[in-house]
Amino acid sequence: MNIDSYLKENKIWHNFIEKPETVHTKDASKAANIDIKRLTKALVLLDQDKQPIMAIIPGDCKLSFSKLKEATNSKSVFLVKFENAEQYSGYPPGATPMIYHKQKMKTVIDEKLSKYETIYGGGGIRTKILELRTEDVIKLNSALVTDITE
Repeated sequence: MNIDSYLKENKIWHNFIEKPETVHTKDASKAANIDIKRLTKALVLLDQDKQPIMAIIPGDCKLSFSKLKEATNSKSVFLVKFENAEQYSGYPPGATPMIYHKQKMKTVIDEKLSKYETIYGGGGIRTKILELRTEDVIKLNSALVTDITE
């Protein structure tokens, strides 16, 4: 099942936006004319036990590894190498959506995103952006909402 089918089957409101192919959030923001504060980075990390963690942060922010460690009660967290991220999420970097991943991951969303009714993220391929209701992203991931940016 693809991400669009998953969203339709679960009756989740969503909107796909076509754009030129991009990898980096800043480039996607410009290409789709979307505020970078509402366009998310969906980062795949591993904890000390090699368990995957998804950190969803605003596109204009940097992840705080120390805050994420605290939020997930982990001794250590490290970013998965760019070329290995797809084996956990099921999507290439630059296309990773905020939901519906290959592996179940502990998910943490930065609290700055909770002020928006909808947020944007990867659309599963590098030529699409996916808009979802923030509350649906939180619910579908059983996500923790807290401060995880610098």
